Amino acid sequence: MSDHDLVLFGATGFTGTLVAEYLARAAPAGLRWALAGRNTAKLAAVRDRLGPAHADVPLLRADVADPDSLRAVARSTRVVATTVGPYLRHGEPLVAACADTGTDYLDLTGEPEFADRVYLRHHERAVGTGARLVHACGFDSIPYDLGALYTVDRLPAGVPIRLDAYLRVGAAFSGGTYASALTAASRLLPMLRTARERARVEGLPMRPLSGVPHRERGTGNWAVPMPTIDPQIVARSAAARGYGGGSFRYRQYATVRRLPALVAGVAGLTAVAALAQVPPARRALERLQPSGNGPSAERRAKSWFAVRFTGEGGGRRVVTEVSGRDPGYDETAVMFGESALCLATDDLPETAGQVTTATAMGQALIDRLVAAGLTFRTLDE
Repeated sequence: MSDHDLVLFGATGFTGTLVAEYLARAAPAGLRWALAGRNTAKLAAVRDRLGPAHADVPLLRADVADPDSLRAVARSTRVVATTVGPYLRHGEPLVAACADTGTDYLDLTGEPEFADRVYLRHHERAVGTGARLVHACGFDSIPYDLGALYTVDRLPAGVPIRLDAYLRVGAAFSGGTYASALTAASRLLPMLRTARERARVEGLPMRPLSGVPHRERGTGNWAVPMPTIDPQIVARSAAARGYGGGSFRYRQYATVRRLPALVAGVAGLTAVAALAQVPPARRALERLQPSGNGPSAERRAKSWFAVRFTGEGGGRRVVTEVSGRDPGYDETAVMFGESALCLATDDLPETAGQVTTATAMGQALIDRLVAAGLTFRTLDE
């Protein structure tokens, strides 16, 4: 029997601390959970913030540069949840330890190359040991992955489905998301090569960016395709769960009210992607928003997001929405914490290897998130 049900790795970072605080509030009585990281003094400071009721939460020393320490953590628990990114730099040793020991693993990555690399190097091993490797358990990509599942479940079964998602957001990017985006932008060719190799091995087609800029029906907002990991995650859930009887198309857009704001945003992203190719410029960009930093509670309290889905199939049309508060930090802590608790405590379908949130947890996680305050609702059908 494992010593712990759940270990949070990286609890001393900005997001990691928010997740630790959420687990302290939400974990059921009797859950055996622990904090892990490379600096036990900083871990102790985080534990102190959780209050006297959590003074006995164990502290485990582990470092991504010390594979033996990671393996010891993985052996000690049923689930490891890690906030230590960028994951291309720091994530793979912990994935390997979990895949080898049969320990469930989840993270917050939005890095397509990392997810593809994990599939190629560790999926089969995890299938053999029974480990579930679940990526993108925060704002990347839970609102989209579970929102797609929620919408598809309201359309007829076994018919071709077309689904479009439109994001509206009032918040700043998190430091971790920013660092991951810079890493991905600086590795476009390796990312493409890894994606091609995965497509060859997995037997699923690559999912190029689809859709064109346009005005959203019903709102008049301008919409532009999102070059994120989310459509890939949704496509893998669709393949695993058989959305649309195998005929399923998904497109995802970010929306703004005014065309000049859209043009400025696209220009800014293009400039950052170009600068990320030059190491000195990339290092300067990294200093603008260091990973591990974040905004004040007051600023986060003013942030929000909403993702509207329009699904069509079998002659029916349904419009749904997933929404919440600050996406980059507060709701990410909720989504990540509930994902970890779901894996650790809920009765779930048997899955193994690299799986998505919709495949591994599905409706059980939706129910948890609704109970935690996120909104999943049907607007029109």
